[in-house]
Amino acid sequence: MPARNDDLRDALKRAASALRAQGPDFALGGSYALWVFGAPEPIHDVDFVVAEADTEAAAATLKAAGFNIERTPEDWLFKACVGDDFVIDVLHRLNGLPVEPEAISAAEELDVLAVRMRVLAPTHVLTEKLNALNEHSCDFASLIPGVRAVREQLDWEYLRTSTKDNDFASAFLFLADRLGLTS
Repeated sequence: MPARNDDLRDALKRAASALRAQGPDFALGGSYALWVFGAPEPIHDVDFVVAEADTEAAAATLKAAGFNIERTPEDWLFKACVGDDFVIDVLHRLNGLPVEPEAISAAEELDVLAVRMRVLAPTHVLTEKLNALNEHSCDFASLIPGVRAVREQLDWEYLRTSTKDNDFASAFLFLADRLGLTS
């Protein structure tokens, strides 16, 4: 395992422990959520999801836990950093829609690196990833290993229905069909 993953894992555990102790409610999302269900471990960042109303409380908790809080030009997340390299992205909007508390409470509670936390289901994570595909960000190659690893846990019909208005998502699902990932 690369040293970077040790540092990301440490950041994930520190952030999750702080949020569990001080609030607000959160869920592990993105590629690390897929990792919990068997996908390859990511090496770039960790994604946590909080309800939009809890954004400032999450920033305050993570700042008190020693993270540097960076506000980004994007209005849907902030970054909690350890030094300059290891980042927790804290998302409070997904594909333009505010995260509601019910989305967090619906996530399954699991032990992740010996810390109990909610984890978004693979179908939820992949729905968001597919709906985020567009002409500026359309890297199918980065999606395939994770999808291959969790394919039996995905609700393919739900994915098709919930991403039907995104041509890039439809193209990915067509490719997944051709690669035999959906059967």
